[in-house]
Amino acid sequence: MRNTIFGLVIVWFCLVPESHAQISLETYVAGISQPTDIASAHDGSKRLFIVERNGRIRLVNAQGTLVNDPFLDITAKVDDSGGEEGLLGLVFHPDYQANGYFFVYYIQTKDGVRQGVLERYSVSINPDQGNEDSAAEVLRIDQPQENHNGGDLAFGPQGNLYLGTGDGGSGNDPGERSQNLTLPLGKLLRINVDQLPYGVPDDNPFARASGDTIREIWAWGLRNPWRFSFDDKF
Repeated sequence: MRNTIFGLVIVWFCLVPESHAQISLETYVAGISQPTDIASAHDGSKRLFIVERNGRIRLVNAQGTLVNDPFLDITAKVDDSGGEEGLLGLVFHPDYQANGYFFVYYIQTKDGVRQGVLERYSVSINPDQGNEDSAAEVLRIDQPQENHNGGDLAFGPQGNLYLGTGDGGSGNDPGERSQNLTLPLGKLLRINVDQLPYGVPDDNPFARASGDTIREIWAWGLRNPWRFSFDDKF
């Protein structure tokens, strides 16, 4: 009798239909054009900063409302004509509450020369408005093609800024730039931006390299590091 009951229980479990998680989409905010990145200032304000490819940073306040005026508008500088070009990355300084600094990475074309540009900006007296006149250039990288621009930015545990760069574009890295240690393309760069121009951390792999080796390199052999992150458990 016990064996019969046990067998019936097994059969019953086998006949129970598999349950599926019910997933649905809910619009959080509308009115954003071609978002490429999203960031928090980590200042306790619960605001979200959404990067638009055309060169604007939009602000969503703590109530989840999109603010009409952009936090920053550098559309006049940004080249977004190519499918992988535009304003690509945003990160706030770890001491943003004290210094008001934030950094952006975008593609710019001047006189036919295409470059990736890393700039630092400051917040204005209005905490919901960046100061467009505060731009301070950190570095520029020649970009041969319109694709594989990378562009992600992040601060690491030691307070250094990391920038992911693409291999220069086209397909299959025809220029073999990613493995070339004398070029900044196809790399993860690591720099100290506490003072400008930036410094190179002493523990970078090539910090003491000679010749034309790029001392800012932290990792290389990358195709197009569009996004990366740090695991705070390590």
